[in-house]
Amino acid sequence: MRRKLIDLKTQRTTLLEGAEALLKDGKREEYRAEMAKVAAMNDEIKDVEELVREQDRKFLEKAPDLAEERDKAEERGNALMKGDEVKFAPMEVAKALFAPRQTEKAVTLATGTLAQPTGAGTDIRDAMGYGVGAIIDQVYVQDLTGMAAYLEPYVISEPAANGAKVSTAAGTARTASADPTFGVAKIAPYELTTTSYVDRNISRLTPANYYAKVFGMAMRAMRRDTVGMIFNGDGQATNEMFGVKTAKNMAGSTIYASLDVDEVGPDLLTELMFSYGGDEELGGNCRLYLNKMDLLALGKLRGTNEKRRLFDIVPDAGNPNTGTIREGGTIIPYSISSKLTALSASTQGAAAIQTMVYGDPMNYELGLFGAYTVRVDESVKAVERMLTILGDAMVGGNLIVDKGFVVATLPKSSG
Repeated sequence: MRRKLIDLKTQRTTLLEGAEALLKDGKREEYRAEMAKVAAMNDEIKDVEELVREQDRKFLEKAPDLAEERDKAEERGNALMKGDEVKFAPMEVAKALFAPRQTEKAVTLATGTLAQPTGAGTDIRDAMGYGVGAIIDQVYVQDLTGMAAYLEPYVISEPAANGAKVSTAAGTARTASADPTFGVAKIAPYELTTTSYVDRNISRLTPANYYAKVFGMAMRAMRRDTVGMIFNGDGQATNEMFGVKTAKNMAGSTIYASLDVDEVGPDLLTELMFSYGGDEELGGNCRLYLNKMDLLALGKLRGTNEKRRLFDIVPDAGNPNTGTIREGGTIIPYSISSKLTALSASTQGAAAIQTMVYGDPMNYELGLFGAYTVRVDESVKAVERMLTILGDAMVGGNLIVDKGFVVATLPKSSG
């Protein structure tokens, strides 16, 4: 069924490219005919997507077979100890990267579900400060295995209705409405490489626990690097993987909205909230993503007369990376990310500086284009008695809703 979905989306991509060419040539009637075919195909794609999504949901929620998991861990652990590659299918990666915390904990060393080693500790403590931004758990994720690229159409503007009195309109030609405008967001594969280091003493663990630790570190490395690209893109002059702050459509137009700001002040959150969406809506599922220094700056803001804090910051008990900012009756969910530039620590210069972002994370699509390959190398840091965990994956992403995020931007200096 996934193969059929890929074929349908490939056909839709061909139709969209043809429609775009017709629109550029001014052939509006032919363009509308092609877009009608796209609309009909969208209905079929939606039905197949719902079926695939349900299949994926059942896979993600399926209770693990402990005996099968133990055997697989032993097999993969032995392969990693020999320096061989281990491949993780996209759905395995999705389950590890995006599954709820209770599912994720099922593969850690401390659960007792895997064979316990003899003469070695079952847990290797991770350092503080190496958490992962929550946005990776909140964006829209798709398995795009087998595709060279994926085009996601979206609406930029809708046609306006024209009205008139019956007596005025009778016997006259219909007044033409402006054509709707569409954009196409391209999601193309980008090679993501991850590198982690761990003390070689983990070799004393059983193969199952050795695999569990390597697997956990490789997935955290992928999560951490992917979070940075979700916000900032792949860092190239011409992005292959677009981030929230670099998102562009195939015509080269930005998909995000910008809001000029000059400081972390009392009105900043209100301005961000009202800059999102159209004239008749506010964001229902929006979150604020910001650097920890900016969250601190918001927490320090005080009133002029009573000197009380303007904002109450309430971290989530279960996840210290997220929480809510409260101001009177307004509640804004937030997530911390070190991958975002702190507005409070920035000064105007020759170039504008993009800082915090506000929007609905489901407006960003993250695509997995194949298996995640992991292997352990003993030679890279042998002198330092460290093992190197190397990972390779193909990922892609882009915004898929026009103005799906607002980027707070410190303008360049006027001089």
